[in-house]
Amino acid sequence: MDLTYSYFPGCTLKTKAKDLDRYTRETAAALGVTLVEIDNWQCCGGVYPLGSDEVGNKLPSVRALNDAKEHGRDLVTVCSGCFHVLKRVNDDMKNVQDIRDRANSYAQFAEPYQGETKVLHYLELLRDAVGFDEIRKKANHSLNGHRIGAYYGCLLLRPSLILAFDDPEDPSIIEDFLEAVGATPVRYQMRNECCGGYRSLEEPQFTNRLVGKIFADAKTSGCEELVTACPLCYYNLQKYEGPDKLPVRYISEVLAQALGIENGKGVH
Repeated sequence: MDLTYSYFPGCTLKTKAKDLDRYTRETAAALGVTLVEIDNWQCCGGVYPLGSDEVGNKLPSVRALNDAKEHGRDLVTVCSGCFHVLKRVNDDMKNVQDIRDRANSYAQFAEPYQGETKVLHYLELLRDAVGFDEIRKKANHSLNGHRIGAYYGCLLLRPSLILAFDDPEDPSIIEDFLEAVGATPVRYQMRNECCGGYRSLEEPQFTNRLVGKIFADAKTSGCEELVTACPLCYYNLQKYEGPDKLPVRYISEVLAQALGIENGKGVH
């Protein structure tokens, strides 16, 4: 089975979230997955353009999607924000003729792009292509039942009909992943609530209150640590200072620890 994918890291993984990128690449290689970074990719914008007729800000995503199509590969990303934008833009290219026609007119591809590329989050690749059972076999450095809570945030889950990532009200993919690497997943009520996201710079006190509620709920529920795939969520959770703060890591780092990859940090 060929496990070769086009890879869109996104700009945050080249700057503030280098660990998310590095451990993704290293764990993929350890699991027999080849991630081929797209040449000359551009920032997806980080935010899906809400203007229904806006095309310019969608073009970087369209170019990445078309590059994967031309190479005959699915497109994988691990950043929640990139996944959100790429998949929604891909849906536009499949289903919105005006957007599709104008984007192709600007891009001037050899063939018009019509949403042919399959967009995957790294967690979906781990579950559906590698398989959590296979990861369980290879997780020789088990997390020994360490009680970890998944923090989904909102970009992975909504709008649910387009992203089709998991149940937006009761997701389970990260918990299933955590169980596969030997941790004890802990479900808590606020695991898929917004952390304040894009309001963190303009209204830090508002974000701080939201994050405090998330940590308080997680800690009361018995979490010893939280994991996330979103660099913005990671930023907001990390900068919080309060009595209920817990350690926070990226999912790829947790996987690296379980696979025994050198320099993987965390609780052992």
